[in-house]
Amino acid sequence: MSLAGSLATSQVRAYDLIRMMMADGRLTGLGNAFAHYGRIFKTLHLLQVIHVEEYRRMIGAQLNIGESRHQLARRVFFGNLGRLLRGYERGMEDQLGALGLGLNAITWWNSLYIDAAVKQLEAGAMGIKGGRISPEIRARLSPLGFEHINFHGFYPFHRPDLGEGLRDLRDPAAADQEED
Repeated sequence: MSLAGSLATSQVRAYDLIRMMMADGRLTGLGNAFAHYGRIFKTLHLLQVIHVEEYRRMIGAQLNIGESRHQLARRVFFGNLGRLLRGYERGMEDQLGALGLGLNAITWWNSLYIDAAVKQLEAGAMGIKGGRISPEIRARLSPLGFEHINFHGFYPFHRPDLGEGLRDLRDPAAADQEED
């Protein structure tokens, strides 16, 4: 504990600590103690994964969120088949920056319309009985969906005059009638 405090207060540099833990390429007694201490937490984590189903579900949900972000990035980046084609570092940074801008724009757009849809559902609009949307359902909403986005074709970047709000949401009941 005193060693951790010394690191936090900058009385000991991390480089010096590593030198204290190693001698001739092998761990010293202090190094072994830290290694065993770290194994305690690794073991506790593994036991939790094995025995606590809720913990596994939480980890799975987090992994799914990360994978959703990667799926969206692959769809946005389809033009170069996911390859960075610039031969110099600055060009690659520009390419990745544009990808990040595209992902952020999609996420922002989706967030605005998810929020509007939730508010309309709770207000009882769109012919659906109003009510409170449970926290469990809200927790599963994600702005990383992209099924409604056309990634092929022309991308105009002019902003239409929407007045003070968002465009109207699609009424699911009206869509069913149009299909008939």
